[in-house]
Amino acid sequence: MDQMEDFESFLQNVDKISDLVKDLSSTRAEVRQKALQKADQHLADLDGPCRTKLNRTAINTKPPSCNSTSKFEESADNFMKIMEKDIEDRKKMRKAKEEKATALKEEGNKAFAQDDYERAVEHYSAGLAHARDMQQLYTNRAQAYIKLRKYKEAISDCEWAIKCNERCTKAYLHMGKAHLALKSYDEARSCFEKIVEIEPKWETKMQEHLTKVDLEEKREIQEHEARRELKQGGGKAASVPQLLEKLSAAGQMPLYYHGGMEVLSRALNDCTAQTLFRLHNGFSIISSSDAVRSCLQGNIYDHYTQELCVTVLKLWRIVCHGNEENQKMLVMCPISSQAMVHLLSSELPAVQEECLALMFSYSDTPHGRRLVIEHLHLSKLVSNIMGCITTPQGQRENTAVKILQNLVSEKRFCCKLRDVLKDSITSPFSSMLTNINEATRHVLPPLLDAVGSLALDDVIRHALAHDPASWEAFLVALKQCAENGYRETLYPLLGLMINIATVQSSVIKEHATSLSEICCNLLKDSDGGIITRATGVLSAALRHSSEAVQGVTRRDVVPTLCRLLKGNGQTAAPYAIRTLAICTASSRGAREELLKSDKKLSVLRGLLRSSRDESELGNAALCLLHCLEMEGLASKLLGTDIVPLLLRHAAADAKKSDVQLNAAIALSKLCQLEPRHKNTLRELHGFEILHSCTKFMA
Repeated sequence: MDQMEDFESFLQNVDKISDLVKDLSSTRAEVRQKALQKADQHLADLDGPCRTKLNRTAINTKPPSCNSTSKFEESADNFMKIMEKDIEDRKKMRKAKEEKATALKEEGNKAFAQDDYERAVEHYSAGLAHARDMQQLYTNRAQAYIKLRKYKEAISDCEWAIKCNERCTKAYLHMGKAHLALKSYDEARSCFEKIVEIEPKWETKMQEHLTKVDLEEKREIQEHEARRELKQGGGKAASVPQLLEKLSAAGQMPLYYHGGMEVLSRALNDCTAQTLFRLHNGFSIISSSDAVRSCLQGNIYDHYTQELCVTVLKLWRIVCHGNEENQKMLVMCPISSQAMVHLLSSELPAVQEECLALMFSYSDTPHGRRLVIEHLHLSKLVSNIMGCITTPQGQRENTAVKILQNLVSEKRFCCKLRDVLKDSITSPFSSMLTNINEATRHVLPPLLDAVGSLALDDVIRHALAHDPASWEAFLVALKQCAENGYRETLYPLLGLMINIATVQSSVIKEHATSLSEICCNLLKDSDGGIITRATGVLSAALRHSSEAVQGVTRRDVVPTLCRLLKGNGQTAAPYAIRTLAICTASSRGAREELLKSDKKLSVLRGLLRSSRDESELGNAALCLLHCLEMEGLASKLLGTDIVPLLLRHAAADAKKSDVQLNAAIALSKLCQLEPRHKNTLRELHGFEILHSCTKFMA
């Protein structure tokens, strides 16, 4: 603190000296004389190397002569040199201290990484002795204090860090954690909310901390209420501890524990009972029984052990329902967390069904999903869930696919699944697609929806696009669904394929021709949704292969696309015009087919006239540009509104420059091929507009 006061005193002196220098440079003699007196007095008060001696025996009150002015300038110059030297010396001292503080900070970081938090605090404190205003030393020491459970000291350090930098988010983060540990929930919330105020992009991350604060406060309230009711001696509250005490008896038959847990399950009918179960070590008591532990490990050898296993899973589901702290304790216990994953693959329907019900209760809430992702063996969990889906029995596959749908909504789940995607998801999913039957039809749409959500992840989408087995399965499923009229499966399957086909892949190129043929057939479907998605897949597949383009052109896809574009309100229009642009770009036959179906390109002109979708506009202009290569087309367009349409889009301030670029190039080419269009362009002052578009052409 002495050094901090010294630093502040130094800053005050700098301000005084700045004022003196300003007065010494004044054009007024009396101002300069007073400044000189103040400077002399200031030098007399200084200690250390800045002290100097001047002759102060007499002060000339008369206006300075030329000679006295020379002495004044010499004194002022000397004063400035002394102050500059003092500032330079202090800078060097400051730099040396900062270097020592930084070195001590690094030593503290090494100790912290080795979990030696006491030594880390010592190093950070030593660093602060050299540099009291180094923000990182305060926040690092606060973090070490939190590890040592010295929360008040951590809060004090964070406050000092904020004095150094009021936008220090790291200080607010550690202070929030310390307040949470001290159960100061409102203060903790304020800290995390302040971080969002400073850095809005961290809102999602801070929401997790705010949720944790809410859960901790909720847990404390629940436990306080449970202890209060137990203290009052109510029979309902006392029954849970009594039942747990009886269940703690060792060496009993499975039937004994089964009956006891059945009674206990009926007693756990509110939050207070659930909390009392936790406060009286209910999870440990249940798991510590040899009979219970054995059946949870899969050693089920008769009807009684099967019933016991089902009862334990049911008890866990009841005691965790709506109780976040109980959910947390259950998944953090090694025995129960392993059982929750392992028993999903049980061959006993009752056990598997109850285990699925337990997992669904977790997956149904954001907090439960986070617990599953952080504490359970994900690859094995997903493999077992997929096993339930691909081998349907009763309604268990429906619960399993709902669990998967819930989990894939979490980005962290998708990230963790990247490395085990093939074994856990892709292989069983592909196998299921190649063998669609009446038993699996109902579960495929939600499963495709779940895989579609997974494919929103860039890494997973890339992996699926380059997986030959997946695309072979897609083709088989597509044919089977089209032939058998499985529309409920066809719809999400086409949507998934549109998304994946956006990735450039040699695998997609290999299957592009077969895929395009199937999609061409689907364009004849009566369902507008199927037509739209089939057109979408077609637009994605054709860009991978010129051979596929030639194939669909021979199958009269161009007239079909024109009919789609002529229809009012067709949702397929964006995909249709994109497909048409791809076809006309690489196939002369496609251009000929288009002009045969529409001699004056009324479809393209209609889009340019009425569409507000920039993607449609850009592709329409591009398609027109391709068709202008056909001899005589430019002349056929005389008398149409093609010039003002293209000019309007070339002049428009589009978000995507492709619209302006394609329109400008098409307009230039049109006038080049048929000079008579220049007259219309000149009347509309279009040459100036085309000139301004050269930046896009460049």
